[in-house]
Amino acid sequence: MPFIDQSNMIEGSPLTGWSGRFFHSDNMTFAHWDIAPDAADLHEHWHPQEEVWNVVDGEAIVVLEGQPRRLGSGQAAVIPPNTPHAVRVIGACRAIVVDYPTRASLPGVKHREAASGRFE
Repeated sequence: MPFIDQSNMIEGSPLTGWSGRFFHSDNMTFAHWDIAPDAADLHEHWHPQEEVWNVVDGEAIVVLEGQPRRLGSGQAAVIPPNTPHAVRVIGACRAIVVDYPTRASLPGVKHREAASGRFE
């Protein structure tokens, strides 16, 4: 199905204050994050997928290879594969994060649920 309804998305919460909804296309994984103003920071990590953080409301600090950058509404960060990155919470924030290629393991989601997030 080419159209995804929010009620059909996989839900996950990997950290205190982080609420995510996920779905997969053939080649990408999409995450819609609602981040509370008092949410925990996202620790430094890396993965084999390229990742794009697009802030749609509020602000967050994306730390890419140790370099922090404040992103506000309408700004984005492109994170190359296998590159250390983290996110510092500075207030309420909504972001759409896209990974290429798809991620089999989704943050805060059990593996079985994550695998079912692809829609035909």
